[in-house]
Amino acid sequence: MKNKKSVRDVKCFLLDMDGTFYLGDRLLDGSLDFIRAVEESGRDYLFLTNNSSHNAAYYVEKLRRMGLTVPREKVLTSGQATAMKARLLYPGKRAFVLGNEYLFEELREYGVEIDQQRPDYVIIGYDTTLDYAKMTAVCDFVREGLPYVATHPDYNCPTETGFAPDIGAIMAFIEASTGRRPDLIVGKPHAGIVDAALERTGLKASEMAMVGDRLYTDIETGLRHGMTAILVMTGETTEEMLARSETKPDLKYGRLADMIPELK
Repeated sequence: MKNKKSVRDVKCFLLDMDGTFYLGDRLLDGSLDFIRAVEESGRDYLFLTNNSSHNAAYYVEKLRRMGLTVPREKVLTSGQATAMKARLLYPGKRAFVLGNEYLFEELREYGVEIDQQRPDYVIIGYDTTLDYAKMTAVCDFVREGLPYVATHPDYNCPTETGFAPDIGAIMAFIEASTGRRPDLIVGKPHAGIVDAALERTGLKASEMAMVGDRLYTDIETGLRHGMTAILVMTGETTEEMLARSETKPDLKYGRLADMIPELK
């Protein structure tokens, strides 16, 4: 691990959710204690999730059930960040969307026009309602050469019993059929979601820490964008994976609560 950075220097923690704060529907031990310690220390936090199969309102309700009440402004999804980017890149254009009702709702909330028949560009998310008809339709539009945007790159979504195929597997399917990768990926570790977080918090990247359980999304986000990169070992990454990887966090903890002594 690197030793140049410290939790004490962080003004705002960008917190991954699944595998970091909770796992599936189970709150990870010490997560609420960590939030209390962050608040008591005068620091801030923002939940930052790549999972575009749910919207911010869903996560707010899920956190409430787990004992943490937060406003929607405390949750930033890759769906929201994608909507913000699409609005800038394709003003007045219509999107074909591969996603479930939560992603549709989030995109429309930000003013993205959706047209599943005659689109100008394509947005894909982690679609938990995926079927063969949808995959055929999205491949047709991508094969035609329409601009192609993905909400995030994750290959798997952690669950309490293992992993479920995520959007990375969907992108592999599309690439196998069309020969194309997305023209733009918004979520961690890419710049789109970081830009959205900076806008939301009003802070500089150097004042933030990206905290998560995945090397190729969470830790890469911190390293690429000048944040403190903090790995927690409560989700995807194992000690063996960390040892083999060229991506090394600035700091590593067993769980969120292990940072509490350094916040006091």
